[in-house]
Amino acid sequence: MCTYLPAACSIFGFRPALTLAVRSVDLLSRKSDRNKKEHHTDQYHSDQLVIRRGQTFQIELDLSRTFNPNTDKLHLELKTGDPNSWVSKRTHIIIPLVDELQDESWEAKIVEQNVNRVKLSVNSPITAVIGKYKLTVTTQCLKTSETTTHDSDKDIYMLFNPWCEDDTVYMEGEKELKEYVLNDTGRIYYGTEKQIGARTWNFGQFDEGILEACLFVLDNSEVPPSGRGDPVNVVRVISAMINSPDDRGILEGNWSGNYAGGTSPTAWSGSVEILRQYHKEGGTPVKYGQCWVFSGVTTTVLRCLGIPTRSVTNFQSAHDTDVSLTTDVYFDENMEPIHHLNSDSVWNFHVWNDCWMARPDLPPGMGGWQAVDSTPQETSHGTFRCGPASLAAIRSGQVYLKFDTPFVFAEVNSDKIYWQRNLDSTFSQIHSEKKAVGHCISTKAVGSDERVDITHLYKYPEDSEEERIAVETACRYGSKPDVYSSPIAEDVRVEVMMEGEGPRMGGDAQLKIVVKNTSSQPRRTTLHSQVAVMYYTGVLKDTVKKDTLNVELKPQEEKIIDWVLPYTQYQNQLVDQAALMLTLSGRVSETQQVLANQTSFRLRTPDLHIEPIGESCVGKETSAKITFTNPLPCTLRNVVIRVEGLGLRDLHPIRVGDVSKHANVTVTEHFIPTIAGKRKLVASLDCKQLSQVHGVADIDVHESQ
Repeated sequence: MCTYLPAACSIFGFRPALTLAVRSVDLLSRKSDRNKKEHHTDQYHSDQLVIRRGQTFQIELDLSRTFNPNTDKLHLELKTGDPNSWVSKRTHIIIPLVDELQDESWEAKIVEQNVNRVKLSVNSPITAVIGKYKLTVTTQCLKTSETTTHDSDKDIYMLFNPWCEDDTVYMEGEKELKEYVLNDTGRIYYGTEKQIGARTWNFGQFDEGILEACLFVLDNSEVPPSGRGDPVNVVRVISAMINSPDDRGILEGNWSGNYAGGTSPTAWSGSVEILRQYHKEGGTPVKYGQCWVFSGVTTTVLRCLGIPTRSVTNFQSAHDTDVSLTTDVYFDENMEPIHHLNSDSVWNFHVWNDCWMARPDLPPGMGGWQAVDSTPQETSHGTFRCGPASLAAIRSGQVYLKFDTPFVFAEVNSDKIYWQRNLDSTFSQIHSEKKAVGHCISTKAVGSDERVDITHLYKYPEDSEEERIAVETACRYGSKPDVYSSPIAEDVRVEVMMEGEGPRMGGDAQLKIVVKNTSSQPRRTTLHSQVAVMYYTGVLKDTVKKDTLNVELKPQEEKIIDWVLPYTQYQNQLVDQAALMLTLSGRVSETQQVLANQTSFRLRTPDLHIEPIGESCVGKETSAKITFTNPLPCTLRNVVIRVEGLGLRDLHPIRVGDVSKHANVTVTEHFIPTIAGKRKLVASLDCKQLSQVHGVADIDVHESQ
């Protein structure tokens, strides 16, 4: 659209030959154009111009006549956050035409001119605000003082630039950038430390409509566009907007086991449908999410905006509710747990995110990976969000550095302190576990689907002097700074062991209790055991079995006790994740040493097996066979298999119906690939009686001949 602004005219009226107007603007935004290739944005399914800040891009103008730099003027204007665009807040940008481009400023230069067509090279500063910009081109003829404006019919999307050394999100290494920014699928880990499961997640950050949805999320927040140039600020906003309790964010959390009116968290296998639904419905939270869903969507949004990000799973993850930086377990005089006091919990696993950036707001050395947790657990400055917290600060116990470092430190490195109530209602510390939380911290490896352990990035080796110093440093800033004043001697140890991959759903659960006397004297104890069904968050539901074991140990003797939980005792009690917690407690008769141990385990579920049928080509229908065996000695009701694959097909629910006990089910899924290359077809089972059943297959898609 062109607008002519009248200026001084001769008595003969306008002289059109002198008027300089823009007839059209070409943003060179096609996938094959140089802009998207150089800015690593050619995977975005968008015909708009998607670029990264701090890097030049090119546009072409078709003018009404030849541009004469001696008698004509031309400048560009970009606006984001309209109608609240201000030059002073860097949301209304005026880009002058210059002879030579300088770094760190908005400027444009003519690099090619052919009669009426002009190609401009445009530079953006590394601090530019990210978001969607409207482009206006203004021209002026100095001879007549006539001014015209032309609004581009396409928009410019500005992203962070991890390829640019001066951007605070800069990451070195092409393999790392390919993984943490450009990879649109990944792996998310779950289960327990001894039974680690993995599921494929479709991040889909380049899918159609996802970039627009991510910017809609930012627009829906209370942060003005002027605050979107700082990745620390953007990450903190996204952490809050992924959940919904206080700001109508993307996902509504639900840990109740009742998912009526929404989708079970275990049934999701990607972020695309969640973000599309949130955008389409104008910001109504999508039902429902749990930690791995919050994390998967966070990875999608941050990678889409240009911030290197990964999903991270912490096994035995503590939830400290009183800022003590310890995980506290309370018993009464008879060594029975005091449930109303045990508000601290240890989740079997918890999934959050790491994102990569410099931290100029912190002391030197605190840049690099930052922990971000979008699952709504505790508020931070009045809002459910967490991070970014520097991993370097977490590792060293510097919990006074922002943001929310104490909470993340407690998740990965708090000691578990056991307290017993005295007759006068005070409590005494009776036992401590220094290795109870923060195990096997896991993420997907760069360039492969293997799991890599990154525990060493979060804490020093257990029991090393550096690790103990970090813990005690952190606790000095907590609500119980004197907890380490009285170390306790111990010579009897109790632990729980599991054989192989552990118990399977539908069968008896078998574990081994190991009791060892490390002293030169005999020892006697009575062990009280109770096993309870547990949500993966560490919240106990119902106790399903209690036992008492009398144990006598000779000097240096180790005893292994078989422990069995029959299927009939847990079959009607399980909740999502099929997790249980075995709690052992007791006292050594000779020394009054308290024995305490809590072990969580899950009942392993079967996989969905996906087998591609024939060769796959772009634009041609192909098929895959999906098979599943019901592991339970009862009928599964209303089974649905949800199938999706980036570049293969959108989410498609297959209604299977009822599946008899131990029965085999086979369904065939038909789809038409749209993108060549190695793609992943992901399937998940949606069934009230059985969760965390999923599968994935690699599909090699060839170009059509």
